[in-house]
Amino acid sequence: RFCLPLVRASFPTMATGEEIPPVLQDSWGDFWLFRFFVNAAGYASIVVPGFLLIQYFKRRNYLETGRGICFPVIKSCVFGSEVKSVHQEDGSLPPRVEPTESSTARQVFKLLFCAAGLQVSYLTWGVLQERVMTRTYGATETDPGEKFKDSQFLVFMNRILAFTVAGLYCALTKQPRHGAPMYKYSFASLSNILSSWCQYEALKYISFPTQVLAKASKVIPVMMMGKLVSRKSYEYWEYLTAALISVGVSMFLLSSAPHRHMSTVTTFSGIVLLAGYIIFDSFTSNWQDALFTYKMSPVQMMFGVNVFSCLFTVGSLLEQGALLESLRFMARHSEFTAHAVLLSVCSACGQLFIFYTINQFGAAVFTIIMTLRQAFAILLSCLIYGHTVTVVGGLGVAVVFMALFLRVYARSRMKKRSKKLPPGETPVQKV
Repeated sequence: RFCLPLVRASFPTMATGEEIPPVLQDSWGDFWLFRFFVNAAGYASIVVPGFLLIQYFKRRNYLETGRGICFPVIKSCVFGSEVKSVHQEDGSLPPRVEPTESSTARQVFKLLFCAAGLQVSYLTWGVLQERVMTRTYGATETDPGEKFKDSQFLVFMNRILAFTVAGLYCALTKQPRHGAPMYKYSFASLSNILSSWCQYEALKYISFPTQVLAKASKVIPVMMMGKLVSRKSYEYWEYLTAALISVGVSMFLLSSAPHRHMSTVTTFSGIVLLAGYIIFDSFTSNWQDALFTYKMSPVQMMFGVNVFSCLFTVGSLLEQGALLESLRFMARHSEFTAHAVLLSVCSACGQLFIFYTINQFGAAVFTIIMTLRQAFAILLSCLIYGHTVTVVGGLGVAVVFMALFLRVYARSRMKKRSKKLPPGETPVQKV
């Protein structure tokens, strides 16, 4: 009784008697809700034994009684090696390099380099993401081709490359002594995997511009999650800009074009998947923020999260037998192989550009660059894939980006004002 209305709501055309679009004519094994629970069961098969082992070692007081060759590994994974840092300056994060008058040209070059790197990485990533999830491969005059369906494999591809890049970076550069228990990364890793999966899966039901606008609106659930997880308080302008973003996104979603292509129709399934993406991603950012109270660099965070992401995704793929099927799909379609690899490269490089930009110029400059990137992504998607945006929808987009720039301006003003406070009372501004 509970599942039937949900299924009907997920497939609106079933209730109206209209023809079911091709994306919904797949077997039950390809239905997103079924796949979600199957993936979650795969993750649980790793999380539950791990949780029981952690509880076992803690009950045995293994930190005091442990011996043998496995002791350093278990100590690092379960207990960590250092206590939390009291102040952010104890977090051993590399200090941001302030520009000087003698190096203005160099700073301008660095800024252009960061902006170009972020734009190229994430604009290419967005275009490829939509191509992989919404278009067919191997189409000929007689054969319509086939779509790639397993979003989890794409998440695995992204994470394995990010894990490799972060590992090499940590090995080749000096990093702070790591102190956080490794198992704590698994929480952010699991929510990060689920948010990425929802993001890929949502493109089967909604347009890419809709997804970009929904990402911009995640400010609201991030604030809500911050209150729940970190007990944070927010300024009045943060609530104001969050409300403006909600209004803009609502205007865009409620606007309709007279001749919309089926691939751009926002369905109930797409809305649910976007909500899942926003909720999981909000938890990820707040949990990572809490983890930074330990001494670690952003690249160490990237490495720790991706270690568990690779473990969870490859375990789930092997249990389902989906890993070999995805590899066979790659063997059949060399174009998909190139797209999947380039997608992963853009994702990994984009993360490195994020860390470098924030380190060199701060969070405000980074936020401006990424906000412009979202606007360019919508424009590029409309040009390449023919999405239509009405006048009301365009106004909604303008309201959203106006609110985002207002947040950047307000944060910069707050940062300048905070410099007048005593050192111990300086609030930390984060993206």
